Amino acid sequence: MKLNFLQIEISDDILNSEGSVISDSLTKDETLSILSLMVSGGLGAQIIMSLMVLLSFAMVYIFVNRMGALKRANAIDSEFMKDIKDYVTAGNLQSAKTLCERSDSPVSRMIQKGISRIGKPLQDISASIENQGKLEIQRLERNLPYLATIAGGAPMLGFLGTVIGMILAFKEMANAGGGVQVDMLAEGIYIAMTTTVAGLIVGIFAYFGYNFLVMRVESVIYKMEVSSTEFLDLLHEPV
Repeated sequence: MKLNFLQIEISDDILNSEGSVISDSLTKDETLSILSLMVSGGLGAQIIMSLMVLLSFAMVYIFVNRMGALKRANAIDSEFMKDIKDYVTAGNLQSAKTLCERSDSPVSRMIQKGISRIGKPLQDISASIENQGKLEIQRLERNLPYLATIAGGAPMLGFLGTVIGMILAFKEMANAGGGVQVDMLAEGIYIAMTTTVAGLIVGIFAYFGYNFLVMRVESVIYKMEVSSTEFLDLLHEPV
């Protein structure tokens, strides 16, 4: 009885070890199959996945670049307009220009343009500030259209890869005739769907990144409008 008990334990250990080995091998096979989907979809899928990688790098570069630029543009000293008002009221225009150059922001460049036009009609000063503001907005929005294009184009490109993969899968079914196997169709569909997943991932991140940057741009534009209005009101005040 003891011998039989030991044999049962040994056999159970063997079964457990074999089961663990089999489960490990299945896990490895599944992991490898998922990773290999990106490169086993044929030339068309490989081209589309390569484009997805390029679009993802472009998306990250644009987002990081614009975030840095907007962070610098939004870093405006709270005492900036107060100091400008003191300098202009005292007639010290050179110090006001120096302060604007040192600040180096969209708001300061707009105010500097207005200060350089002091002495001319207020309409001309307002027009020069407005024109400078348009240039600053264009700088703030630089490369944002590309990010919007990635947000809309990546899912479409991924869907194109899926359609191409599905066409190829059904073509293999037609060529196989009566010997169609479910595994053949399933593998083709798996490969085809990877492009859609990749496109959606890139598109979703680009979409949220684009809208986040647009909100930051609108915040800077609001400060520009407030500062320009405050500066023009300063010039309207009686001396």
